[in-house]
Amino acid sequence: MNASGALFQGQTPLAVRMRPTSLDEVAGQQHLLGPGSPIVALADPEASKPGTVSVILWGPPGTGKTTLAQAIARSSGRRFVELSAITAGVKDVREVMQQALDQRDLYGQSTILFLDEIHRFTKAQQDALLPGVENGWVILIAATTENPSFSVISPLLSRSLLLTLTPLTDDDLAMLVDRAVGDARGLAGAVDLEDEAREAIVHLASGDARRALTALEAAAGVALSERQDDERPVVTAERVAQAVDRALLRYDRQGDEHYDVISAFIKSIRGSDPDAAIHYLARMIEAGEDPRFIARRLMVHAAEDIGMADPRALQIAVAAADAVQRIGMPEGRIPLAEATVYLATAPKSAAVTVAIEQAIADVRAGRIGTVPKHLRDSHYPGAKRLGHGKGYLYPHDDARGVLAQQYLPDPLRGKRYYEPTGHGEERVVSERLERIRRILNG
Repeated sequence: MNASGALFQGQTPLAVRMRPTSLDEVAGQQHLLGPGSPIVALADPEASKPGTVSVILWGPPGTGKTTLAQAIARSSGRRFVELSAITAGVKDVREVMQQALDQRDLYGQSTILFLDEIHRFTKAQQDALLPGVENGWVILIAATTENPSFSVISPLLSRSLLLTLTPLTDDDLAMLVDRAVGDARGLAGAVDLEDEAREAIVHLASGDARRALTALEAAAGVALSERQDDERPVVTAERVAQAVDRALLRYDRQGDEHYDVISAFIKSIRGSDPDAAIHYLARMIEAGEDPRFIARRLMVHAAEDIGMADPRALQIAVAAADAVQRIGMPEGRIPLAEATVYLATAPKSAAVTVAIEQAIADVRAGRIGTVPKHLRDSHYPGAKRLGHGKGYLYPHDDARGVLAQQYLPDPLRGKRYYEPTGHGEERVVSERLERIRRILNG
């Protein structure tokens, strides 16, 4: 087969041609493919009996949901029907159910119904699936990129196993790319692939197998079109960048660039420069950084460098992390950007961080003392005999809500850990705390 024929077999995309024909060829998701797992059981031709459990596959794009469904169907010998929630309606679902029932009753053949993007189905459409799933007319394999707890009706969830897929690792993607270069179904050795080009494709793919193979196919096409005479086409990093029309960022998620960019990101937020912070956020997103890592750093920064100057900052950061977890990428870039801008423009204070670090330092140094007796637990038998709780003043008995009494152990009396700044809301906290401390100190 010549190079052109290897690249463009019937115009079928490389990612489709390279879909595994069995579970042994599946890259990644090893936590779902162990002996006796539901996926392996579904693919076992000896287990193709009515009553096999249905599954819902939840994971980001390009992690193998369709691949697993088709590999199960091929391995098990079951009849395979595929519907897309984008185009199928209740009528289509009912027709599939009736056909599946006929196949079972007339020929003893079970049917796998693969339903892509089930989260797009309305409640009425999902209700139409219930009889077939409950009665075993079909084995449902549903795929979704959204949290099924929010997008799939409870009766369907209770009748299915929820299996979570994770983004492919860099090693998984590199293996898939190399396989596609040499496999007869793929490029059949029609091009050579440089190491830097493989690394670029892996980084661009960000855990998405389909994206990796699409980028490889496009770059191979560029290499083929630019070759001179009998020169062997070579996929280089430059041709990858040319094919996908994106600059290749120098960014190693385990190396210096990873730490340098995240450091610049946090320091830009701390320095109240939203433009610089957004720039570094974009670099991390485009380089395929794990959005959960970015979200964690935002939460830490909100507490560490903003604190009580704007307590809403932590709420915003936590909400962004939750949004990213629920909606995934690329949409998750928006709540991450919102949180980044909010934190960068918020007033800053490290007073809370300083307070806890100083308190921990005192504890580690042995400056502890005993808990004052009037603060000790007085609810267990014998506590009052020991004087525990005696003399405790209940703050709500005073109109001010504060009463003068000792809270710190004796060795630390008068110690101040938290010293609020005059920034943002901490200015109000500072004024209120000063009044409280005057009361506490009598």
